[in-house]
Amino acid sequence: MAASEEIRLGHIDERGEARMVDVTGKTPTVRSATAIGEVACSPEILEALRDGTVPKGDALAVARVAGIAAAKKTPDLLPLAHRIGVHGAAVDLEINDDHVAIEATVRTADRTGVEMEALTAVTVAALALVDMVKGVDRSAYLRRAGVVAKSGGRSGDWSRELPHE
Repeated sequence: MAASEEIRLGHIDERGEARMVDVTGKTPTVRSATAIGEVACSPEILEALRDGTVPKGDALAVARVAGIAAAKKTPDLLPLAHRIGVHGAAVDLEINDDHVAIEATVRTADRTGVEMEALTAVTVAALALVDMVKGVDRSAYLRRAGVVAKSGGRSGDWSRELPHE
């Protein structure tokens, strides 16, 4: 972007005030977004997650369900997000050497995208996982999260890789 180009944010009106973007005239289309995140954990907790011996129970299942529920609650958390139909939501967790990788994909057939729903799903799943293990591993933390792909809508398909920490 050239230095002389003005950045225009859709949620800011000409007076600089926050507003909800009006999508009334847009045609519903199939849209999808994927976000990823990570929860860093101690080796002991990663082993307990693998063995299913986390004291609070099935932490991965709780995180998965929390993420799916969160995707549907996004407009309750983000005041300018549209209330759209979440027609599909998948949250997957994978135990790695030093973290739990989380990926959420959300789909809709609506007038606006689901990037924030996917990101909300990932971050709430991460928060639920931290909550499930914090009694044993106070060092567990969410270390990165971001949208990595979207499809559908006026702007079409987009993807990227998040930089490694």
